[in-house]
Amino acid sequence: MDFLRPASWEDALAAKAAHPDAVPIAGGTDVMVEINFDHRRPEYLMDLGRIGELSDWEVGADTVRLGASVPYARIMEHLRAELPGLALAAHTVASPQIRNRGGVGGNLGTASPAGDAHPALLAAGAEIEAVSVRGSRRIPVDAFYTGVKRNALAPDELIRAVHIARADGPQQFSKVGTRNAMVIAVCAFALALHPHSRTVRTGIGSAAPTPLRAGPAEDFLNAALDEEGLWESRRALTPSIARQFAQLAAASCNPIDDVRGTAEYRRHAVAVMARRTLTWTWEAYRAERSPRCV
Repeated sequence: MDFLRPASWEDALAAKAAHPDAVPIAGGTDVMVEINFDHRRPEYLMDLGRIGELSDWEVGADTVRLGASVPYARIMEHLRAELPGLALAAHTVASPQIRNRGGVGGNLGTASPAGDAHPALLAAGAEIEAVSVRGSRRIPVDAFYTGVKRNALAPDELIRAVHIARADGPQQFSKVGTRNAMVIAVCAFALALHPHSRTVRTGIGSAAPTPLRAGPAEDFLNAALDEEGLWESRRALTPSIARQFAQLAAASCNPIDDVRGTAEYRRHAVAVMARRTLTWTWEAYRAERSPRCV
């Protein structure tokens, strides 16, 4: 195994173009585990640790540009208000040591269905900035996951940043694991209210071959909130709305049985998390004194 260590972003792109099979690492918290257990043996590893710009972020008027290597710990500390769903997900990542090394770019590159960042990114409607020597493009997160541990990146592309709209409403994240820390998710669920557009988005993790949204549940809830005038009135949700939303979210899953949980349990857990996160986010929206939508 050869080791590449570019000193600049331009050098990294050139190295990736010359060696499309090179596996990039920044925190290395996913890749090194696979190598240590001999599950993966790439010909080239490319260390991006010397490229400082990947650890920077920029908060704009409407959007946060999050460098691919920004550690989860910094998201928790500095971006809790702008990206509340992602900050909550970051809290559940492994241990303090890994939260200080791992970042969203690595989670996206690995594209594991159990990655903790994915549900929050789906709920927020993120875009992934992919760059190669040929140019750059933005990939909507909905189109990024193409299969089990596969993504939409071309062989010569690297993730430079993730663009995420600043939260305009409450967001939540919930995760079920076999213990409270250092655990891969049995399943996870994220929900974000977007009052400006009067829409709701979701994200489900570890309950299908890829991270995914609960589209039918979103469509049902968007229609219910609109028909009942709930965005304006901020009345409490009826139990029937919450129950139907939860059932539709569970039905969107396509889970498997494995050592961490059965498919039946995962569907049940997603339904419970969907109902709870909906209740939490809607009650937070009702509690806001200054309406965000007119």
